[in-house]
Amino acid sequence: MKHLKIIQKIPVVKHLVNKAISRLASNDANAISKHFSQFLRVELAASEDLRAEVFNVRHQVYCEELHFEDERKNQLEQDEFDSHSFHSLIRHVTTGKVAGTVRIITSGHGDEKLPIEANCMHAITDPTIFPAAFPRNEICEISRLAVPETFRRRKFDQFKGAATGVINEVFFSEHELRCFPYIAICLYLSAALMALHNNKRHVFVMMEPRLARSLTFVGIVFKQLGDPIEYHGKRAAYYINPEMFRKNLSVGYVKLLESIERELYPNDKPRPLKRKFPGFGWGLRFS
Repeated sequence: MKHLKIIQKIPVVKHLVNKAISRLASNDANAISKHFSQFLRVELAASEDLRAEVFNVRHQVYCEELHFEDERKNQLEQDEFDSHSFHSLIRHVTTGKVAGTVRIITSGHGDEKLPIEANCMHAITDPTIFPAAFPRNEICEISRLAVPETFRRRKFDQFKGAATGVINEVFFSEHELRCFPYIAICLYLSAALMALHNNKRHVFVMMEPRLARSLTFVGIVFKQLGDPIEYHGKRAAYYINPEMFRKNLSVGYVKLLESIERELYPNDKPRPLKRKFPGFGWGLRFS
């Protein structure tokens, strides 16, 4: 993989190298998905008790570790967006501890603004893609992804960015794709499923450009909507919709997605992804 990363810098072959890396990521995810349910379980935080666990993990990460928000006496990090959000969490089966959480914020009317509208509209310079361009009931924003320090024990995860899902590019030389932070990736897949199952067709997120680049290797391809701005570090506005997600998700990650979907929505009809071109890690579509 080290050699792939070197020749990846050559423009003529960059596209092919990216495909090779993506295929390796897909193969690794295929193996991981077979054992996923043995160690981790994905849950919708649909009760007050589960949401309290979510808010406590967010407090650990966003207040105590990163100091993005002030610490609260009740150790629950909440804001005005939680009342119109869907939350999911990943639980470590052996210990019962929450290994990560994420939410999607929805908007039923103009007064329920997404965080990107309230705080970062200047980050969006694309003239056609912005929240107000779509029906309010079809937009959402991925937010508050948090992975507590307890579940970031590997040396590649020992930097603060990993707390909010960033992939450390220094160690992403793949020695190897096992360096991928699978909890964070599973949280992004959970967010995608929450959006799909709640008919949210236009998904926004503020994130670091290096995270967006790294996610392309697993086939989660966002469209950047403007230059990075200073917002808890250098972050840019990104967009994805179901068609983009269906088209690009790497083959191995389809199985991981299906495993997560069965746990999040056991009573709903599954939404299987099939490859349009068997044997290749691209050209995915819903069946």
